[in-house]
Amino acid sequence: MSLQTATDALTNGARNLTDDVLQSAQNAVQTTRNAADHSLDQAQERLHALRNRASPAVDDLAARAQALAARSIDYCADTSARARRQIQQTADATGRYVAEQPGKSLVIAAASGAALAALALWWSRRRRSY
Repeated sequence: MSLQTATDALTNGARNLTDDVLQSAQNAVQTTRNAADHSLDQAQERLHALRNRASPAVDDLAARAQALAARSIDYCADTSARARRQIQQTADATGRYVAEQPGKSLVIAAASGAALAALALWWSRRRRSY
């Protein structure tokens, strides 16, 4: 065997070894890609299943929140109407009282005004002292 033949044989062996290593690396990359794709597919399936299970619960909560909001709005409207009626009844009763007893009403109004003025004066002096 000549030197040239030995060199060619060695070169071919190194080339074959390099090709085998390259092929093994490509196979490893492909196997890793396949495993990653499989894992992603499983994760996606689990996410869809979770979303499908959660969707009815979310819909139920939304419906309950909407019903609660509707009841709250109705309650506020009823309370407002009730307050308006009570204020109107009080105003009517006050108007009748003033019409029936104007002298007493005038004395009560003057006394109330004096009491409010005294209270305001006391309050302003108290605030100044602090």
